Amino acid sequence: MKINCDIRYPSHQDDAKHYDTATLRKHYLIENLMVADEINMTYSMFDRIVAGGAVPVNEELTLTPPAEIRSEYFTQRRELGIINVGGDGIVKVDDKEYRLAKTEALYVGRGNKKISFKSIDKEAPAYFYFNSCPAQCAYPDKMVSLKDAVVMHAGSMEGSNDRTINRLIVKEVVQTCQLQMGLTQLKPGSTWNTMPAHTHDRRMEVYFYFDVPEGQAVCHFMGQPQETRHIWMQNHQAVISPQWSIHSACATSNYTFIWGMCGENDDYDDMDWCATPDLR
Repeated sequence: MKINCDIRYPSHQDDAKHYDTATLRKHYLIENLMVADEINMTYSMFDRIVAGGAVPVNEELTLTPPAEIRSEYFTQRRELGIINVGGDGIVKVDDKEYRLAKTEALYVGRGNKKISFKSIDKEAPAYFYFNSCPAQCAYPDKMVSLKDAVVMHAGSMEGSNDRTINRLIVKEVVQTCQLQMGLTQLKPGSTWNTMPAHTHDRRMEVYFYFDVPEGQAVCHFMGQPQETRHIWMQNHQAVISPQWSIHSACATSNYTFIWGMCGENDDYDDMDWCATPDLR
């Protein structure tokens, strides 16, 4: 088993608008999350969120804290949200096992000393995507499926953004300190998400794209509304979205993505909208 951790430092919006393509990708794109028999994570100094992936194929993978986190165990001072985007798998939290099918989520509260991942069938392994952020309190663990989610329908086929927003780890479903996670599914024929664009200064976000068909790609848009930039992304990649940045995408096919947020505000509707004609 191998655990890798990458550190990303915050960037100011006045600096980011001067970045070329390679520099944008270096600071914001998370490329190698899903690797067989590895746990890979990126620790962003934007609200100290961790975005990671675990793919247990030939062995069970144990989530131990990398040196960068400097704790005795991973959730000593953190909470954790996990969503499976692959075959059926099991997350073991201390002595309790949770079986997660594709799109099912698990909230793990602060204070659980042992967390591990395994697949039911190594020929169809689980792909566990997770977000983690600092936690001041310990709340109960809870498994969440799509039937438990707060479901919102948005967009239209005419706007190429007909989508279903499944709010999984949110205050209406499970008590957390600050972590929020959900899963948005685009209908076939739709390629845009989250339009009109918005920012939210009181929390940051990470986007993880999956179910992107082979040979297709996602163009993720970021930056201040009047200084937008784009990053081309592949399946099973994530992107860090600072508080000052829009976060939207258009792809060459429909796709699904996971959004994870942390910060001082857990109000999902706390958004500062930008009218589409005002984007630059």
